[in-house]
Amino acid sequence: DELDKEGPTDPKYRLAPRMFKHLIGKDHVDFRTAQQQDAAQFLQYLLEQIDRAEARYDRNMSPTSYIFSFESQARIVCSADQKIKYKDTAAETMWSLRVPMEKAVVLPGPEEPEQKKQKQEDGEEKQIPTVTFAQCVESWSAETALDDYRWPHLHNAVHPAMQKTRFKNFPRYLWIQIQRYELGPDWQPVKLEVNLDIPESIDLSAYKASGPQEGEDLVPDEPVGGPPGASGGAQQPEISEMALQTLMEMGFTMNGCKRALLAVGGSDTEAAMNWIFEHNMDPDFNDPLPDPGASAPAAASGSGSGVDDAVVMSLVESLGCFTIDQVRAALKETKGAADRAADWLFSHMDDLDSAIANLEGGNEGNDGQTGGSKVPLEDGDGKYSMVGMVSHIGKNTGSGHYVAHVKHDGKWVIFNDEKVALSENPPMQHAYLYLFQRTDTIGSPNPEY
Repeated sequence: DELDKEGPTDPKYRLAPRMFKHLIGKDHVDFRTAQQQDAAQFLQYLLEQIDRAEARYDRNMSPTSYIFSFESQARIVCSADQKIKYKDTAAETMWSLRVPMEKAVVLPGPEEPEQKKQKQEDGEEKQIPTVTFAQCVESWSAETALDDYRWPHLHNAVHPAMQKTRFKNFPRYLWIQIQRYELGPDWQPVKLEVNLDIPESIDLSAYKASGPQEGEDLVPDEPVGGPPGASGGAQQPEISEMALQTLMEMGFTMNGCKRALLAVGGSDTEAAMNWIFEHNMDPDFNDPLPDPGASAPAAASGSGSGVDDAVVMSLVESLGCFTIDQVRAALKETKGAADRAADWLFSHMDDLDSAIANLEGGNEGNDGQTGGSKVPLEDGDGKYSMVGMVSHIGKNTGSGHYVAHVKHDGKWVIFNDEKVALSENPPMQHAYLYLFQRTDTIGSPNPEY
């Protein structure tokens, strides 16, 4: 049956998904090809493109990605003195959950919905184990051990720590990515054969960050001191980004180069090289520096972009092929979202310098306003209702087919390329991405969008 009997049914009014993908991905090094791509990465790239288009029109408007954005807060407890440190993360647009296969069990259940049952070579049905959504959330929220964490208040000594992560805010819409892939013995991604028992209504209120509590023994504010390990109270020197980049291009790690530059005043490359040759066997040579040291390069640049410089340095080290200025420009463009910044950098590798120049040129024409201004994220009750899902049919990331389901007027609708129809039994257990709407926003649109 036609979903909208009064609407046009002529094919010329229909937009084929391949046309939309071509329009959005035509400037992306991967999405412009006909190869199979990851739906989560495409979604993040789409949000980035929307944000950029909106910024060209009005850089002061709230970007569309903010209705999906949330921040997390980590509570870190030092094992040496039990003092507590709270650390906030950059905003993200997708909540990625690991599948705890160690908790999977085979359950008797109804026949597989809208999907062929998997068969073994002998033709018998293959038993697929099940994990619950609650188990995935428990895995994410569980206390985890940090083996080597440096504590500035203990003279930069390294001690183990325990960490818990919670939501700082609950966005209007929450994208949940289920990590259904793992690396196989040949280092190729393999799809996990597992069902997910997930309800259409979830309550995440118990996972809201509460921040520092009365009576907690907090780690003291970190003083601005000398180089790591120094006991004096002199002002820590500013690190030259050019000198840091020069040393890193010689093959040394970012942390080691920063330690060397801090020890020789911040900018003397030759003296820093000599320091590295003398200290590169030190046990803490490659250990992360305390937070004040991580922010020094930003002070040297004087960018004033409002980008979290700890995130800048983390991306520079983890990606390994981009400069500090390039990473900072990408974070500035994506409003500080590290995952989207990394995608932006890789998608513009063909002509990265020109892309960054275009961003800087656009910023100069907006009366000094930049995209780095902090806009408060939405927050509300932690209760959500499922409104959509994206499923992948196939055995690996390099092949297969994506199908989407959307809840419309209380009924599930399947979108399979140009085919749209009611879905009597949607594949809840098999989706890769789930979209939830905060229940207190249903019927109450945000006037800022």
